[in-house]
Amino acid sequence: MLNDAGASHTMRDILKIYVPVILLVIGGFVFAWQFVDPAPSKTVTVATGAADGAYSASARDYQKLLAQSGITLNIRHTSGTVENLRLLADPKSGVDLAFVQSGVGNPSLQNGVATPGASSDLVSLASVFLEPLWVFVRAEAAPARLSGLKGKRIAVGAEGSGTKVLTLQLLAASGVTEKNSTLLAMSGNDGAKALEAGRVDAAVFVTGRVSETMNRLLRDPRVRLLDFVRADAYKAHFGYLARVTLPEGVLALDTNIPPAPVSLVAPTATLVARDDLHPAIVDLVLGAATKVHQPGSVFSPPGAFPSPNQVDFPLSEDARRYFKSGPTFLRRVLPFWLAVMVERLLIMLVPLVTLLIPLMKIAPAAYDWNIQRKLQSRYRELRLLEGRFRADDTPATRAALAARLEAMQKETASLKVPLSYAERLYHLRTHIDLMRRIVAG
Repeated sequence: MLNDAGASHTMRDILKIYVPVILLVIGGFVFAWQFVDPAPSKTVTVATGAADGAYSASARDYQKLLAQSGITLNIRHTSGTVENLRLLADPKSGVDLAFVQSGVGNPSLQNGVATPGASSDLVSLASVFLEPLWVFVRAEAAPARLSGLKGKRIAVGAEGSGTKVLTLQLLAASGVTEKNSTLLAMSGNDGAKALEAGRVDAAVFVTGRVSETMNRLLRDPRVRLLDFVRADAYKAHFGYLARVTLPEGVLALDTNIPPAPVSLVAPTATLVARDDLHPAIVDLVLGAATKVHQPGSVFSPPGAFPSPNQVDFPLSEDARRYFKSGPTFLRRVLPFWLAVMVERLLIMLVPLVTLLIPLMKIAPAAYDWNIQRKLQSRYRELRLLEGRFRADDTPATRAALAARLEAMQKETASLKVPLSYAERLYHLRTHIDLMRRIVAG
C-alpha cells in the first residue's frame, strides 16, 4: 500500500498526463462554441399588410401556433409587399420575416416598374397561398377585357403595395398607361368606396381572402367582377401568375355569388426572411404555415401549400431541409426549447468526442511511458556501472561502485509506482542487488 508521500507522488504523475488532456478538451470546447448558433430569440417580427388583409389573417394564425412554443410573433401592419421588402432589406427595421407577393421581388419581371429589387440578404421560406387579382368595374360600362379600361379612372392599389406593382404591369401589357388613363394610388377600402360612389371606374385588389369590403362589392348590382377570359395569355407572359377559377356560387350558395364561374389570375403569397433568421425559428414558422395552409382553400387543393416553388428569392437552406425531411427528429419528439438546447449541446459534443477519444487512448500510453522511463533510466545507469566494473576492478573503483549501488538501491526502494508496475520495480531492485554482490566479490 502506498503511504501519503507515495500517493502524492503518484498523483503528480497522473496530473502531469491528464491535466494537459483536460486543458485540450476545454480548449476544444471553447473553439467549438464559436460555431454554435446562439439560442433563438423569443420574439420575431413579421411584416404583413393591411390589418384586414389575408397576410395579417395568416400572421395571426401563425402567432397563436408559435406562442405554443414560447415564441412571440409581433405583427407589423404595412402598406404591402413593397414596404415589406424595404423593411426586410433594412437590418435596423426589426423585421425578421414578411409576406411578399410573387413577382415583386424579382427585378427581371418588373417591366420597368420601380420596386426595391432583390437583396442578397433575403431568402424565401415558402410560397403559402394563391392571391388572385380582383378587378371590380362599374356594371353600366363594364369592359370585357382589361384593355377595355383604357381612358378610365382606375384605383390601382396603395403606394408600397404589391397590388399596385402587379396592376401596373398587367395594365401596361394591356395598353393601359398613365398617358391614356387615370391611375390612382388608393388602398383597397378607399378604392372600393370610390368605386361605389362612382368616382372611379375600376378598383383592383390582390388577396386570397374575401374581406367584408369585397363581399359588399360582389353583392352590389352596380359593380361587376371582371372575368379574365385571357388568363392563360397573362400567365404565359408573366411566369409568376397562375390561372384560378372562382366557381359559381362558391361564396354564397343561397344567393349564387358569383352568378357564373369567373377566371382570375393569381400571384403567390410567399414568406421571405432575412438570411440570419435562426434555423429553429424557420422550422417553427414552416410548421405553422403547414398547419394553416395545408388544408387548402377556394383557390388551392389540400396539400398544395406551403411549397418550395413559386418563390422569387433563393430558397433558404433550412427551408430546403424542412421540405425534404420535415422538422429535425429532436424537434418532433421534444418540446421546442428542450430540443434547441439538446441540438446545441450535440454540436458541442461532436468535436469534443472526436478530440477526447484519441486523447483518452494516448493518455494511458503516455502514463505508461512515464513510468517505464523512470525504470529504464535506472537500468541504463546499471549497465554503465557494470561496464565500468568490467573495465576497472581495482579496490578504489569497487568502493565507488558499491557506494553508488547502495544509493541506487535506496532510491529505487523509495520509487513509487502503481501496483500494476510493482513486478517491474522488484525486478529492478533484484538486478541492483545482484550487481552489488558482483562488485563486492
